Amino acid sequence: MRIATYNLRYDSMPDNITVQQSLASLPDPLQQYTFYGKKGEQPWSTRRIKVFEHLESEGIVLAGFQEALVRQVHDLAELLGDGWGWVGVGRDDGVAAGEFSPIFYKKSDVDLVSNDSFWLSNTPDVPSKFPGAGSVRIATATHLILKSGLGGPVHFTYLNTHLDDQSDDQRRLGASMLLTRARYEAFKTKGPVVITGDFNSPATGTDSGAYQIITGALPPVAINETFAQRYAVPKGVLPNFTAVDLKGQAPRSAVSGNFATYTGFNAPGDGSVYSRIDFVFGGSNGKWTSDAYKVGSSLTDDGVLASDHRPVFADITLHT
Repeated sequence: MRIATYNLRYDSMPDNITVQQSLASLPDPLQQYTFYGKKGEQPWSTRRIKVFEHLESEGIVLAGFQEALVRQVHDLAELLGDGWGWVGVGRDDGVAAGEFSPIFYKKSDVDLVSNDSFWLSNTPDVPSKFPGAGSVRIATATHLILKSGLGGPVHFTYLNTHLDDQSDDQRRLGASMLLTRARYEAFKTKGPVVITGDFNSPATGTDSGAYQIITGALPPVAINETFAQRYAVPKGVLPNFTAVDLKGQAPRSAVSGNFATYTGFNAPGDGSVYSRIDFVFGGSNGKWTSDAYKVGSSLTDDGVLASDHRPVFADITLHT
């Protein structure tokens, strides 16, 4: 299956333009336009068709998004059509307020079994912000069935999230909670586990704590005891469980040349803020093969950047 993770950049310039109006205003594809005529951030009503076209062309069956406000979730649901389902809640109230970290799935390929959300804070069962964090942070958890896995239908777990951009302590806590939940699901379901998200944490450097924790290079930090007990596993079970960066597991010839996943809305060629902070991980319990890994582009010739992040695509074979 091909999975995508994509930070959409929240709808910072809201307007009343509908999806149908955006589609109706698309230019004649045979007419040349001014190359790089647009600069900087554009409204979501301009960017959303670019997002959809790219995702549609990649043949994905599963996607985790970040920074999606409710309008953006509904727009993508409209563009992708009835063949897709989605789950997730607004992080501010657990319903529709604030950003979602939604999971979209193609119904012809994937069945939804169950889903829930939890907050990456000291009170994970209610909408809440970790002290010192810039924003409320949430994770979406799903139990899914891939209908065409290797050897037959495969039950698997998929977690999607967006860690804080300001607090390293929150990122470390979030990574520790995700690792706890992922290990529990690996034990409970005996199936593969996939984690995606914008971690705001590169693999190296001063902000790499979350990446280092989830990949096992650093030990987890203390988390809410109730959460820890709820998702505990028997002693000695999966003691060294970690999340594995699937980019490093794919054949080198099947890994794209793009490295950075965050580009900002900088002019083409300005790599001053580039970094790799968006990831697709697989649980170290295995039952997956990383077949290919690609970082796409959000830039088109007209100068529009569909987001300040690039989409990340991973081809994964899941095993029973």
